[in-house]
Formats: sequence, structure tokens, C-alpha cells
Amino acid sequence: MSVPGAPSQRLPAGIWVLGFVSLLMDISSEMIHSLLPVFMVATLGMSALAVGLIEGAAEATAMIVKVFSGVLSDYWGRRKPLAVFGYGLGALSKPLFALAGGVGLLVTARLLDRVGKGIRGAPRDALVADLAPPGMRGAAFGLRQSLDTVGAFLGPMIAIALMLLWANDVRAVFWVAVIPAVLAVLLLVAGIREPALPAGARRTNPIRRDNLRRLGRDYWWVVAVGAVFTLARFSEAFLVMRAHQGGLPLAWTPLVLIVMSVVYSAGAYPFGKLSDRVSQRALLAWGLLALIAADLLLAWRADGPVLWAGIALWGLHMAMTQGLLATLVAQAAPADLRGTAFGFFNLMSGLALLVASGLAGLLWDLRGPATTFVAGAALSAMALALLFSRPGSWR
Repeated sequence: MSVPGAPSQRLPAGIWVLGFVSLLMDISSEMIHSLLPVFMVATLGMSALAVGLIEGAAEATAMIVKVFSGVLSDYWGRRKPLAVFGYGLGALSKPLFALAGGVGLLVTARLLDRVGKGIRGAPRDALVADLAPPGMRGAAFGLRQSLDTVGAFLGPMIAIALMLLWANDVRAVFWVAVIPAVLAVLLLVAGIREPALPAGARRTNPIRRDNLRRLGRDYWWVVAVGAVFTLARFSEAFLVMRAHQGGLPLAWTPLVLIVMSVVYSAGAYPFGKLSDRVSQRALLAWGLLALIAADLLLAWRADGPVLWAGIALWGLHMAMTQGLLATLVAQAAPADLRGTAFGFFNLMSGLALLVASGLAGLLWDLRGPATTFVAGAALSAMALALLFSRPGSWR
């Protein structure tokens, strides 16, 4: 007889489907995003501050919208329809990047894409927690994140190949990105069956005061830690800009996200499984040390082995921490409030990302790229101190 949560137990098929849906959408998104920062600066003439503010606002929009979609998924008791709608909006935004002839339509496309991400994010994460056996949540989130990140390096690889094939025709690459986005929506519609609600389950307003009280101190501590982590890690657009500043040609700039994502993808599932067995606090601390090392290397050099080592360490940090933070949210929140819990977690992380990316762009313009990454290392050190400042029930 198998024991629930035992290491030998297999993850449900729905976790794999959600992972491949994320993979396809990330192929689409990263084909665009790996070229977008340089396109914005070199083609549209934007400043680094403008790139930082747009990237921060776009990601913050996604995370703020997650609050509302998460609350709605708890109140409604259904996750899949909201996830389908969010992925559908993401697919709808892709042609707008190809059509953009100026800042206005490009910003519209970026925000629409991120609104779609926001709508699908919290319901999808709550659905992962609903489908996964309790003792395998770290592995489930790690697997979904790993497959998502496979898409994050396949997308830039395809972008590089098409840029070389089509003589740097960025808009043509953006058009091709529409295809995997549509496939992601179709797979989600056909491949996921939501767990049935428990018999007699009664839905209440998730943001009523008595319900919010059920999100206890351990949950809000995870929210605070996640926000400070995000404040220390600004948009990956600055990694692309740093490499381009160091002499990497435009057609090869997606290689930055490929290297980062290969490391991220390779590590996310193993570290997710590891988080089910070892000290979660220690694993988060090692992740922050990896980010500090990445920032210092990127501050030191913009080319050569030092640059690529910094980018790889950035990916290692993501592999060690992102799935684990999602696992901490899932285990700290009541089952019927998971969507709301992921929503508020992502709201605070979104606000932190907006501040971090804006500050990074401002420092880049005023004091240079090295100062931007040194500041990131200092914020990471502050996050490391906060991590050990309060004992928690999570190990």
C-alpha cells in the first residue's frame, strides 16, 4: 500500500500538463522578451530608466492582478476558467508586439500580456497545490517551474536562429511567437480536469476579516520575505542590457536568457524535491548567497567568463528560491484560501519589483551599470539578514 506523500509516489498528470502549458507560453513570451529590451533602446530610443519603469510596471501589473484572480478563484471555487482566460489574453497580446510602431502600442502589448499573466498566475499556482499530494508540493512546484523555464531558454534559442536566418528582422520573430501561445491555450483547455469541490463545501468571501485572520503570522512572514527577495532581484532585462553593453551583438542577446534559463530549468525540479526534505530557511539563504555572487560578478565585468558566470548564478538563485517560496505559501495557507494567499503574495512581490526595476534603471542612467548591480548585492545582503531575524514554524 502506498503512503500519501511518499517519495515513490508519482506526480499527477495534471501537474505535467500545467508544466507543458507554461513551457509553450514561455517559449512565446521569451522569443519576444529576449529581444525587447534592446529593441526598446536601440530601435525606439528609450532610456534605461524608461525600460526599467516599463518592465517594473508590467511585472507589477501582473502581480497586482493576481490578487483579484486569486480571490475570485477561491470565491468561485474554480481555477481553470480563470487560467484559460489569462493564457488567452497572453496569446492575444503577441501580435501587438509585431505591429508596434512606437512606444504606445508596445506598452499596451506589454501590459496586456502581463494582465493575462496576472489573471492566470494565482489560480494556476493554487491548482498545482490542489492537485499535488501534500508531501510532494515542493516537487510539484519545482517540476512546473522547471518545464516553464525550459520554455524560457527554448524561446531565446528560437529567436536567435530566426534573427540569424532573417537578418535581424525582429518583427518577423514576434509574429512566429504567436504560434506556441495559441498551442498553450488549446492544451490547457483540453488537458486539465479540475478536482471536484468537497461535498457540501460552502464558499464565502475570501477577503472578509475573519477569513483574512486565517492567513496567520507564518503566511504573512513568507509574504514579507518574498517581497524583500524580489526587491533584491530586479528585471532580467538589465542582464540583457549589460551583455549588450559589453559587446554582445543584437542577434545574440537572447543567449543571456538562454544561459540563465538552462541553469534555472536544470535546478528547479531537483531543488524543489530537496525542499521537501531539508531546511527551507537554509535553502533560501544559499539562494540569496548565489544572487549576491551574481550581482558582484556582473558589477565587475560586462563580458567574458565573468559575465556568463554571473548570469548562470542568477539562474541558480532562481532555481533555489522561486519554487520554494511558492511551496511556503501553499503550506502556510488554508486550502480554501490558496488563490487569495498566492494573490497577496504576488501583490507584495509585484510592488517590490516595480520599485526594484525603477531604482535599477535610475542608478544605471545616473551612476552606471556597475552601481546597479552593487546595489542589488547590498539589498540581497539585507534580505539575508531578514531571513534569520525571526524564528518561524517553517523549518
